[in-house]
Amino acid sequence: MTTDSTDPHTLTGAYVLDALEDDERAAFEEHLAGCGTCAQEVRELSATAGRLGLAATTAPPDHLKSQVLGMIGEVRQERPQDPPAPVSRKGRGRFGRGTHWALAACVAAIAGLGGTAVWQHQQADDARQEARSAQRQADQVAAVLSAPDAAVTSASLDGGAHGSVVVSRAGGKAVFIASGMAAPPKGKVYQLWFADGGHMRPAGLMNPSRTSQSVLMAGSVDGASGMGVTLEPAGGSRQPTSRPLATMKLPA
Repeated sequence: MTTDSTDPHTLTGAYVLDALEDDERAAFEEHLAGCGTCAQEVRELSATAGRLGLAATTAPPDHLKSQVLGMIGEVRQERPQDPPAPVSRKGRGRFGRGTHWALAACVAAIAGLGGTAVWQHQQADDARQEARSAQRQADQVAAVLSAPDAAVTSASLDGGAHGSVVVSRAGGKAVFIASGMAAPPKGKVYQLWFADGGHMRPAGLMNPSRTSQSVLMAGSVDGASGMGVTLEPAGGSRQPTSRPLATMKLPA
């Protein structure tokens, strides 16, 4: 937890590791929009964290393999015998019930080992994808906030919340930074829009579980003169279906 007197230049590591509260994160990202030194450090730390995340995989525990091999060694193998007598429909052949159960247990254990490896491989793939996505998102947001031509416009939102939009015309991108927003009702989501003259163009959805956040707006900022926020059904809408909670002119 930080305090109002905390130097924002000391928060780059906590920001990259997602160790800031939502309101602290939003405040830091507003600072980041005007601080090239912090933006550069965030990019470098994000890249390092991403590489570490991609390298973190989980192998099946060593004892599991040795346990399975041990079980196989305990199964009694019968010596070859003369061709067996015909087996009646009620007979069980040369193997007793105990041997069958032991072999079945080994097969099940080996299958379980394979299943565990497959599950862990899938978990590792998911972690890699999440790390790549998080790194891309951090890089894209930081690129806008630290752009030489970055310009900021801020406004008050409904319910006492605060919003800022940072625009890089050279990069053709914008980031919306919100703090203190109320959680949307169940089945609803906050949706961002670019205003192209009299037309509202969808620009992405906000995370309904976070009251303070930064969102890289989808699409190019080219041609847009403003932006807005509305409350829409989960999944978003092609056109606004409710009155705007906020509208802002984009900085030139």
